[in-house]
Amino acid sequence: MRVLITGGAGFIGSHLAEAYLGRGDEVFVLDDLSTGSIDNIAHLRGRKGFHYTIESVHHAPTVAELVDQCDAVFHLAAAVGVRLIVESPVRTIETNVHGTEVVLAAANKKKKKVLIASTSEVYGLSADVPFREDGNLVLGATTKGRWSYACSKAIDEFLALAYWRERKLPTIIVRLFNTVGPRQTGQYGMVVPTFVKQALTGRPLTIYGDGSQSRCFTHVGDVVGALVGLMDHPRAVGEVFNIGSGEEVTIQELAERVKALTGSSSTIVHVPYEQAYGEGFEDMPRRVPDVSKIADLIGYRPRKSLDAILGDVVEYFRDGPAAAAGAAGLAL
Repeated sequence: MRVLITGGAGFIGSHLAEAYLGRGDEVFVLDDLSTGSIDNIAHLRGRKGFHYTIESVHHAPTVAELVDQCDAVFHLAAAVGVRLIVESPVRTIETNVHGTEVVLAAANKKKKKVLIASTSEVYGLSADVPFREDGNLVLGATTKGRWSYACSKAIDEFLALAYWRERKLPTIIVRLFNTVGPRQTGQYGMVVPTFVKQALTGRPLTIYGDGSQSRCFTHVGDVVGALVGLMDHPRAVGEVFNIGSGEEVTIQELAERVKALTGSSSTIVHVPYEQAYGEGFEDMPRRVPDVSKIADLIGYRPRKSLDAILGDVVEYFRDGPAAAAGAAGLAL
């Protein structure tokens, strides 16, 4: 199998590339390194079947050429992280919507299967927890820039499903819930690597809000297994799937667990949302997936507990070059 991964130098994309190379497939990575890093794929260069191109997913000729060479496409390239979304809303919307338009148009020419990575953010302010794929999406006002990311990814979903229904392009949509693991950085606001780096360097663990907001974290290895399983399954086409864990934890509890696991003397401090993001910022109080749909189709079950996930991240930052780096806190 020949697989194209847009955003393949990113955190999830690099692990997905490893998985396909490990089973003997050929992998083509496309990434402009705006949020990904060449370091994530440096160990793959030189491996048989691995190819990479440094270019934007907006560059239609490059995308078309790569799609033509491949059997399937994972479209992971996107603007990520609350910090980036709040500070660069135009970039967020254009990156997400236009990039998906380019990929789907190229894939449609020869009906190449495409998996679109969406996000749990699309559920917005919905209180119907756990979130089901057929549940209503409840987004905040357009005056709240926080929701531009969720809206842009919802448009990606609508477009992918439209290509399937109208033009018979085989598409699959996944909504990812807080994927965590080695190679993820806190640069764009991901809370686990941020807390771990703060704890290891003795800095205060910074929680935005009161810490009562809860999330469910999933190991990148479990997510990659789910992505591969869905791409291989014919009945996944035309469907939307949550990928996540049901192990819910508040951000306050998360900070305390990171402190305990690292043996850190760091304090835990709280910063109001308004101070972090500006007036009127809205957050999701809970983000819990119903994963029964993907479990029924491919037998998906997250294998790694939160403590095991945190252990992996701590080990990565203790042993890696990022261990000495400081971090500014952000709690998603």
